Amino acid sequence: MDQPQIQSPRNPRIKAARRLLKSKARREEGRFLVEGLTHIAAALEAGGWLETLFWSPDRLTSPFGRELVERARAAGVEVISVAAPVLDALSPKESSQGLVAVARQRWTPLDALDPARHPWLVAVVAPQDPGNLGTLLRTMDAVGASALVRIDGGTDPFHPTAVRASMGALFWIPVAQAAWSDFVAWARERGYGLYGSSAHGAVPYRDVTYRWPRVLVLGNERTGLTPEQRADCDQVVRIPMEGRVRSLNLAVAAGILLYGMKESSAPRPREAAA
Repeated sequence: MDQPQIQSPRNPRIKAARRLLKSKARREEGRFLVEGLTHIAAALEAGGWLETLFWSPDRLTSPFGRELVERARAAGVEVISVAAPVLDALSPKESSQGLVAVARQRWTPLDALDPARHPWLVAVVAPQDPGNLGTLLRTMDAVGASALVRIDGGTDPFHPTAVRASMGALFWIPVAQAAWSDFVAWARERGYGLYGSSAHGAVPYRDVTYRWPRVLVLGNERTGLTPEQRADCDQVVRIPMEGRVRSLNLAVAAGILLYGMKESSAPRPREAAA
């Protein structure tokens, strides 16, 4: 049975959930907020992510949204009714769609990734923009990439902006984290080819045949890959630039490179043997 409706944003449950809008609280508690029908539906479909669902009967009018509430109940998620202004206090947007959930974070251990099940990784060094990180996950899902590795910290994939930008991909794509040196040693041991992206790249990205298993390695938005990081890559590619700008948005560049890798891939080992 649902608890009595929460009427005040000063309620302890609401204040505790609001803290998850801050990176420090997300890091300490291992939880994050999910807002919106599309994202909550994806979390429910993936299973095991949601702990608590706050919903406003006055705000949630769509049949699909009401169905999500019942699905959450059936899945054992705690469901709490709140007044519309209380839900708005939890939403990163000006006003919510009627649902905000508290979810458990999931970090995949790096050693749980392997070339057989995860043949195509993306590693990004200290990403700064959560929108870029979420869009990267969404694009990875579109091209069929296997897992994301966050290198040397940066913004987290559970930031509200990253969650929204991922359009649900966060709940399906494993995300690991590591220091650069540990990641390179791990990738070498397992036979991954490292393909870095940089304006200093030796060849255009379309002129490479990308072998399996492989990693697309991206630098952060401000500094890109360092000379030392580029030296650790097996090959460094560039996106040709014809105008006056010298760089592209990280998520845009990643999309170009990922589709380039998809189109210029060597046959997978099992395909070559067929």
